[in-house]
Amino acid sequence: MAAVGEAPGSAVRVGCIGAGRMARGVLGGLIISGKVPAQNISVSAPSDSNLHYFRDRGCQTSHSNLAVLYEADIVFLATKPHVIPQVLMEIASAITPQQVIVSMAAGLSLRTLEKLVPDGVRILRMCPNLPCVIQEGSVVFSRGSCAGQQEADMLKGLLSVCGMCEEVPESYIDIHTGLSGSGVAYVYLFAEALTEGAVKMGMPSAVSSRIAAQTLLGAAKMILETGEHPAKLRYDVCTPGGTTIHGLHELEKGGLKATVMNAVEAATKRAKELDQQ
Repeated sequence: MAAVGEAPGSAVRVGCIGAGRMARGVLGGLIISGKVPAQNISVSAPSDSNLHYFRDRGCQTSHSNLAVLYEADIVFLATKPHVIPQVLMEIASAITPQQVIVSMAAGLSLRTLEKLVPDGVRILRMCPNLPCVIQEGSVVFSRGSCAGQQEADMLKGLLSVCGMCEEVPESYIDIHTGLSGSGVAYVYLFAEALTEGAVKMGMPSAVSSRIAAQTLLGAAKMILETGEHPAKLRYDVCTPGGTTIHGLHELEKGGLKATVMNAVEAATKRAKELDQQ
């Protein structure tokens, strides 16, 4: 297997079965960064509707999952969870000892995945989020029983260009789905609410949308760069009798914190349920 994590021009061949949003997020990050040349990426999907994105960027595309397997050192599974068993049944006997399989499917445990392939196949499970496409994503992954440190280092080296990439216990992956995979949508909803609040008070939408986005970006960078707990940073913004504490009071009356916690819990539970179907 070709080395992963080298400079642009590395001979690693990346395959992806599935061409939806998550595939575009992860592979798009690799393409934009130059980590893997587009011609070294092959993608399959049942129809052309999602393949245009990859074809237009110089990737190889196909309707055959086996064709992708034959052209790749590392194969990402990026289909919907209920399709994964069918895909693995199709390709399992053709997987070679040199290849690594990485599942992006929400909810499907390593134990479930390993039951669908021959003994000895190296499988990892990962959970990305959509901002990988702009290299600001959050990715966590765990190893299967036959994957070792070499495979973990390989995947981390490959996906580090997508943003944050960390190996975690598998029990954290469904939580990451609820926190970050789905959490991107929660942030968009909050950004929309901030924007519309400013519009209500008389600011044009185009201006308020940019300010809301920059506010979220700056707040996120403060958390990452200071290492402070979000509660501490929130406290630092408040002054006695000031505007912020009055605004926060309204958020508390609306149950914002509890509602967001419930959203993370609901999405995490749903991810766990997917392994039972």
